[in-house]
Order: sequence, then structure tokens, then C-alpha cells
Amino acid sequence: MLEQFEKTGEEALAELQKITDLAALEEFRIKYLGRKGQVTQMLSQIGKFPPEEKPKAGQLANKVKKDVTTAFEEAKNALHAQQGKPKELVDVTLPGIPVGIGRTHVITQTLGELLEIFGRMGFGVVYGPEVEDDWHNFIALNIGPEHPARDPSDNFYVSDDTLLRSQTSTIQIRVMERTKPPIRVVAPGRVYRPDTVDATHMYMFHQLEALVVDEGVSMVDMKTTIEQFIHTFFGPDTKWRFRPSFFPFTEPSAEVDLLLKNKSGEESWVEMGGCGMVDPNVFDAVGIDSEKYTGWAFGFGIERLAMRKYGITDIRLLFENDLRFLSQF
Repeated sequence: MLEQFEKTGEEALAELQKITDLAALEEFRIKYLGRKGQVTQMLSQIGKFPPEEKPKAGQLANKVKKDVTTAFEEAKNALHAQQGKPKELVDVTLPGIPVGIGRTHVITQTLGELLEIFGRMGFGVVYGPEVEDDWHNFIALNIGPEHPARDPSDNFYVSDDTLLRSQTSTIQIRVMERTKPPIRVVAPGRVYRPDTVDATHMYMFHQLEALVVDEGVSMVDMKTTIEQFIHTFFGPDTKWRFRPSFFPFTEPSAEVDLLLKNKSGEESWVEMGGCGMVDPNVFDAVGIDSEKYTGWAFGFGIERLAMRKYGITDIRLLFENDLRFLSQF
């Protein structure tokens, strides 16, 4: 069998010298060096030798394979040099491969649109920390120690007097502490509440608060601003209303409802957010003269605005990172 190994190698080298084109060279490779080629099969026969002859058989088989492979590569390079390497053909009539350039998230798009609308109305933009102290999240907003909104089951407490902010109204307190009236700002950001997750609730969401403080400010100014915002964001024919409500940091207070259609065409009133005149106790807490100045504030959920504008029925879709959903916006 060792003689057969040597004979296979000699025959392969002799046959290789007669090859003059690339097609024949490929046939040679398949015959001798392919998965079922003669040289390849030769290696698989080593196990049939007696134990004392296996080392010699293995050395011979590897030498034959090395010699044939080396000669094959040399012949291939020589033929490529003579005949030229085949060039890859490009069919310019085929459609190109699309490149995904990405896009901003629908929440980011909505926030950008909101800031643009209020920027045209003369509002500045302010930001604040997401980890807040008890003073800014509750006390300064007229939410006393016994108020149910401070319950540990309704907030993410970090310590006894530190928590993840439950509302962006905390930013309004920080602005009024360091800025003298007139004040005209919006404050966007994430807020956190341990709500049970369902189609309309999430433990983290985004809010946009607005605050105006000046002499002679009234609910007429607030109503005009909200109306301009709604008609710009949802369309000039959108119907809306004030509904009396209660918030510790505004008095009087109201909910803002929009009359919207569902997919079946039925109209219904949908709550968008709360608003009201800043409570004098809040002004007193931040050192603003409540006898001289008045102000108003409102807060809208950005997810809620985006869902109503784009017909999104489940808030969880906004956070699942499913590109099939996100690429629609």
C-alpha cells in the first residue's frame, strides 16, 4: 500500500505538468485534492496499517499531499499570470443595497416637536436631576408629610429623604429658587412611579412641564397657551376642554381633555394632563412674593401625547425596541 501512495503522488505530479488551462486545473483539484480526491482518501487509509507501519505511512501520505498541493498552487499561479485572473463582474442595472441610516426614537421626535412649538412661544428649556430630595419633590410643592402621594408604595425611594423624581415639577422649584420673575420655561425629563405595567402605564415615562411666573398672569394666559399648543400639535380642528380637578401645588386646578377618535371612528374625551395657577404656598416656599406675582403651570405626559397623535395603543411598544414598530415613525 505504501507503493500505491508513492504511485498516486507520481501520477498526480505527472498529470499536473500536462495541464494548460484553468478549467482543467479545477478538474485536477477535484480529482486529487477534493473532499473525495485520491490524495485526500489516501490519508483516510492510514488507520488500516498495522501499528508498527502507521508512522511511516503517515509520513509518506503527508509528504505526497504536501508535494501535490505545492505543485498545484504553483501551477495555478502560473496559469493566472498567463491568462489573467477573472474579474468580478458588476451588473450596474441591479438595484443597490439599501443602507440603514437609522432615525430618532418616536419619543425623541415628539419631544423635539414639543420643544420647537414652545420655543416659538418664547419658552426656555431647563433640566434637572432625576434623583431628587424630599424638599424639591414634595415639601416645596405643597405636598405635606401626611399626603398619600408620598407613600413608599407610590415612589422609588433611595433613602428616607431621597427618591427618583415622580414628576418634573421638581425642576420648576429649582428654577424659581435661583431665578427671579419673569419666568417662562418648559422642563422635559424622565419620571418614575412604581405603576403596574399595562397598555397605558409604565414605571418610567416622560413629562413636559411648563411654568410661567410674572405680574398679572392669569388662567386666560394659560388657556390661550394650551390652546395654541394643542392646535399646533394635534391640528387646528382638535376639540379640547378644561375639567375641574385638584393638585396640591396649583389652585385653581384643571385637567386637560381632548376629544379624539379611535380606530373605529368613535369619539371620546381623553385626559392629556393637569394644569392650574401656582399655589401661593409654593411661591412662599421658594421665596417669591405671592402678593406681587402670579403664575401658572401644566404637565403633559410625552408618551401619552405621542400615542394619541400616532394612534399607538400600547405604551409598551415604545420601549420594546422592535424595529418593525419603530421604523414606522
